[in-house]
Amino acid sequence: MALLEVNNLCISFGGLRAVDDFNITIEKGELYGLIGPNGAGKTTVFNLLTGVYKPNEGIIRLDGEDITRKSTIEINHAGVARTFQNIRLFKNMPVIDNVKVGLNERFKYSTLEGILHLGKYRKVEKEIDDEAMRLLKVFDLDSERDTLAANLPYGKQRKLEIARAMATNPKLLLLDEPAAGMNPNETKELMETIALVRSKFDMTILLIEHDMKLVSGICEKLTVLNFGRVLCQGETKEVLANPEVITAYLGG
Repeated sequence: MALLEVNNLCISFGGLRAVDDFNITIEKGELYGLIGPNGAGKTTVFNLLTGVYKPNEGIIRLDGEDITRKSTIEINHAGVARTFQNIRLFKNMPVIDNVKVGLNERFKYSTLEGILHLGKYRKVEKEIDDEAMRLLKVFDLDSERDTLAANLPYGKQRKLEIARAMATNPKLLLLDEPAAGMNPNETKELMETIALVRSKFDMTILLIEHDMKLVSGICEKLTVLNFGRVLCQGETKEVLANPEVITAYLGG
């Protein structure tokens, strides 16, 4: 069974068909790219997958479960996590606390125990701290645990956003243009980070990206969107050699 199956997904805004008959199948463990020109509908697809938008038509299944009309929180609990093109961190909170936000749903105690620091409170808080530090070490951010997120360099902010997403223990990680605004060295480090996440966590990743070097370097399969419709799908090398893709996306 595929991890993600999307069939005949459509959404319109006013008279504009922003996504039209979108289909994709992603197997467990795949690193899959979603590319296309600006305005092609890529982020709209992500918003549909995460419940920000509800489709007019179509169905979304995650690991066999229909998540088409679930709320954003329900979809996150089902196993979908995402990052955003414009980094969204709690910038006035320390690095470790950003990760702990992502862990809160996995480690619980009662409201009364939290207020009075009773019962499971201390045990659970230690478990949260330990798990947060484990994640920070994976992303080489453990030495920055007490640094305010706003004071991290841009590339490390992106890594922190991915670490926070991974704290929710997802089945599927959606990355929306993670290389946006990065210099070549930061992009190279990001590619290594994505590869690490995939291998260490056996993670399935769907990536939106404009950096073709990054896409061709790490994605096994691609879907190309143009004007909200699938232009081409398949193995990365074959897709990038397709004349329609070169014309529509690469400007050839």
